[in-house]
Amino acid sequence: MVYEVRQLQEQDGPAAWRLGSVVFGYHASPAPEDFSLVPGRVTWGVLDGDRLIAKAVDREQGQWFGGRIVPTSGVAGVAVAPEARRGGVGRQVLTRLLAGARERGAALSALFPSTPHPYRRLGWEEVGALTYLSVPTSALAAIRPGPGVTLRPAAIEDVPAVQALYRDWARSGTGMMERSGLLYDTTPEKFLAAYDGVTVAVGATGAVEGYASWVRGPHTDPVARVTAHDLVATTPEAQSALLAMFGGWASVAPTTVLRLGQGDPALLEIPTTLVTVDSRQPWMLRLVDAPAAIAARGWPGHLTGAVDLELADPECRWNAGPWRLVLDGGIGRLEPGGSGGVRFTPRGLAAWYAGAATPSALRRAGLLSGDAVADPLLSAATAGPVPVLHDFF
Repeated sequence: MVYEVRQLQEQDGPAAWRLGSVVFGYHASPAPEDFSLVPGRVTWGVLDGDRLIAKAVDREQGQWFGGRIVPTSGVAGVAVAPEARRGGVGRQVLTRLLAGARERGAALSALFPSTPHPYRRLGWEEVGALTYLSVPTSALAAIRPGPGVTLRPAAIEDVPAVQALYRDWARSGTGMMERSGLLYDTTPEKFLAAYDGVTVAVGATGAVEGYASWVRGPHTDPVARVTAHDLVATTPEAQSALLAMFGGWASVAPTTVLRLGQGDPALLEIPTTLVTVDSRQPWMLRLVDAPAAIAARGWPGHLTGAVDLELADPECRWNAGPWRLVLDGGIGRLEPGGSGGVRFTPRGLAAWYAGAATPSALRRAGLLSGDAVADPLLSAATAGPVPVLHDFF
């Protein structure tokens, strides 16, 4: 059967809301007034006559790789009507979304899957997770605050410094969201209103050296908790002071929940082994435009070399074929041609690009094949911080 696949317009908003509400279970909630008019969001749909049977949202966002922001399509709100499932309409709407994302300049695509299988079939691969960790608050109470640091509630005038601390932190990571652009309201009032508290750690010079944004949960002892959505510090003293502040909740909130990724320095200071995963939401990545993605991210400045690749990509055919990957002084590029001696699947290319798996692991998984001589170069090219994403969408 032939369906119409197109970008949804304002008049399609009610149908898109109804489909999403049935699939995700929020049908008792009213549609937001600006549901169809959010800048930075494009919704693609599959229609059977006048009936919307599938949809997916392309979010205009950027994520940090190698110290540079890479234009990304954040895929959200993927929904297929129950009666239309297993008929290929999910594939139709997602492949059209990928083409549209490339047309508008996206190099990558990221998403949080409800189930990974259908996305793996289309080239996405799991590269990291958004993780909240539970820590006994009493353990944090044992941390001694760092000397020379003063804690206070953030004021309006502190917000630019706080946002700069986050951006420096994101720049040094892999996959972190760039919190600016059409989908982010960066006004200080909006930022502060999003939390019960934003605490800044001020050093001896008066500069903001760290911050924590947190929410005090609604419950009381013994299930009460405080959740820190960001905990960012540029000095060990600021980090100690912020962690010790959460320890001060021990008498009324026995559990502190911290959004921390693997390798976060705060994990080196928490004085207990009783750290458990409170929630873990994997995220997936795929390359939308391989040459653009290679050119956009940063690469190790000390690496120089070239690898002949063969990329397979039936969904994004513009990526497919022989390419030569050239790395030189922190710059990367894909040039058409070469022998195609190293063969990547779309999933393997995404996992390698993010540094989520080594070439040897990808070979064992069947996502990389061919000549292994260049594996050390490929491994070194994306070695670095573990991919982490702290913003759900």
